[in-house]
Amino acid sequence: MRLARLLTPEGPVAGRYDDGTVIAEDGRYEVGRDGRLLPPCEPSALYCVGRNYAETLDQMEYERPEEPDFFIKPPTSLLAHGRSVRYPEWTDELTYAGELVAVIDERCRDLEPEDVPEAIRGYTVMNDLDGLDQQGRTARKAFDGSAPLGPWIETDVDPTAIDVTTTVGGERRQDANTELMLFDPYEVVSYLSRRFTFRPGDCIAFGSPANPGLVEPGERVEITYEGVGTLSNRVVAGSNST
Repeated sequence: MRLARLLTPEGPVAGRYDDGTVIAEDGRYEVGRDGRLLPPCEPSALYCVGRNYAETLDQMEYERPEEPDFFIKPPTSLLAHGRSVRYPEWTDELTYAGELVAVIDERCRDLEPEDVPEAIRGYTVMNDLDGLDQQGRTARKAFDGSAPLGPWIETDVDPTAIDVTTTVGGERRQDANTELMLFDPYEVVSYLSRRFTFRPGDCIAFGSPANPGLVEPGERVEITYEGVGTLSNRVVAGSNST
């Protein structure tokens, strides 16, 4: 099942997504006609794991971590599927990275890996945007609009062996499978749950496969995780997100 959120003239609605329609408790809403998609959840934080694919370590010349290496993006970093990414004026090196994301379903902490599936609402897709020429992860990765997320949450998926592809301007840039992760999704969520209390809607991103790279104004980034969905956003210069 797919779960989505829609912004209507009367406010946000949430429900089951089916072929361009959000079926909420108070009726059916057609995407585009009745409103636009919002990020599919409202996290208090986005916990993002880096350096989680061996090929990415080789490409970026990073050392292999002994435990999950993570940083945090705030809720203001969220951007919905289909919205334009504003190229920040303070960077000349904006990069994309296609990542699978787990969405937490209930308040929890101190989870064992085998208990993680029961705490997850489902999975969605994120583009981990990065101003690569900035100093420090927070400056590089936690800016407004740095986490396009969506288009919906897929509740029925096994995250451990999913194909992923990323295209930029129609050119395939990333092609991998989640089985190549150094730390699988259940290990990552368990590890983070020993440090943080998760709230419903919180997001955990599991890192990018090889070939994260530069994106330029005018290019569209499309990230597909098999069985989950495709996140699509166009990069624009010198204007607010639309």
